[in-house]
Amino acid sequence: MAWDAETARRKTAAEALARPPVPQAAGDGSAYPTPSSAHDLMSYTYTTDLAAIRAVVHRNAITAGLSEARAIDLVLAVSEVAANTVRHAKSPGSLQIWYDTKEIVCQIQDEGTITDPLAGRRRPSLQARGGHGLWIVNEVCDQVEIASDETGTTIRLHMELRRS
Repeated sequence: MAWDAETARRKTAAEALARPPVPQAAGDGSAYPTPSSAHDLMSYTYTTDLAAIRAVVHRNAITAGLSEARAIDLVLAVSEVAANTVRHAKSPGSLQIWYDTKEIVCQIQDEGTITDPLAGRRRPSLQARGGHGLWIVNEVCDQVEIASDETGTTIRLHMELRRS
């Protein structure tokens, strides 16, 4: 859970990422887009049909301006997170996609929880039975945000358009 100092209460995972992400230090200082100010906010719910999700992400990545190679990386990342929803959360997942002139963002939400605060941040051993998917996601995306608590998990995947 994230701590909200203004109201002296803990925020749920969904509330923690309800605000736009804080710009990275290397950025120009302008705020990241919120879904309401970004181009063509798209929202999808999925249970098992990940092929449809992959097609939607690829189409939107190309439309936003990612190169084919970077679009494929984003498709891989979203597919890994969505597959985790199907495998572990046992609940429908929600995908939102938005972009502006600087980046495309894919946000995946489900009712599952991630208990490891460093999930995906450490390279798993080759013998590990799991943990490779989130690590790959962190390797191919420019920024990955994870908020998880008892109410569910929200993961935001960011890809910069200028690196394409």
